[in-house]
Amino acid sequence: MTTPEQERARLVGIYSAKSDGELEELAAARFDLSEGALQALEAEMARRGLKITVAPAEGFDVPELNETVTVRQFRDLPEALLAKGSLESAGIQTYLVDDNMIRMDWFISNLLGGVKLKVRTQDAEAAMEILNQPIPETVEVEGVGEYAQPRCPVCNSLDVGFQQFHEPPRWACQSCHNEWNVEAQE
Repeated sequence: MTTPEQERARLVGIYSAKSDGELEELAAARFDLSEGALQALEAEMARRGLKITVAPAEGFDVPELNETVTVRQFRDLPEALLAKGSLESAGIQTYLVDDNMIRMDWFISNLLGGVKLKVRTQDAEAAMEILNQPIPETVEVEGVGEYAQPRCPVCNSLDVGFQQFHEPPRWACQSCHNEWNVEAQE
């Protein structure tokens, strides 16, 4: 193992063999020189009487610490991704917390408190306003016309989803948890 003095002597030998132009290039690019290498380079330039300025060290990434607040928690990842997309389309920067853990093992969602949707503190009010918008009763579909959002036959809620992977396919209400067959809705 080499000592710092041996390493410095090795670097002095390398730099003394370089031309003035090579030293200037090395100083301009800096090449992430260690403290010892930088000292050896500066010593060689001083010995030769070169007036070369060594470039400052390149910057490095600093983690940005944003103050965030949780605006919603979701048991399922797809719902969280839809809400995240709604906020981002409105220009609000969002973060999902615990989404990767739940992707790996959805069973631990309740243990972790679900997927948390976070926004910057200054965006919380606008985010809540967007997330609390009511579900529209009808949607204009290009080329088809007006589409009426299905309603739950029990509680009349518009907060329903299509469960296509069930046999037979059916609708499910997010409000009262009622489920009914597709034919019953039509």
